[in-house]
Amino acid sequence: MDIPDWFVWIFLGIIVLQALGLVPTVRRMRGTDPAARSAAPADLLDIVGALLASGGLLLSLVVAESWFRLAVVGFALIAAAYALKGVRLLRARRRPAA
Repeated sequence: MDIPDWFVWIFLGIIVLQALGLVPTVRRMRGTDPAARSAAPADLLDIVGALLASGGLLLSLVVAESWFRLAVVGFALIAAAYALKGVRLLRARRRPAA
């Protein structure tokens, strides 16, 4: 099955937008707000996982070799990021308000 060229360009645009999403996350990691700094690594893990997943899917569609393993690693990183965010949310809900 042949993938249309416009689909590849759309996918590349999505990957570029995800890469641009790294900039605010890295800035939050360097910031002075401790709450934003502690949440930034989970966001960074999520963005890197999304980049790996979309890049792996694009490469597996365009290149003759199978790059699907890269996408699987990306999905695993996304799952780990959401698990980390969920644990942080549950811990925040259990703490009594001061």
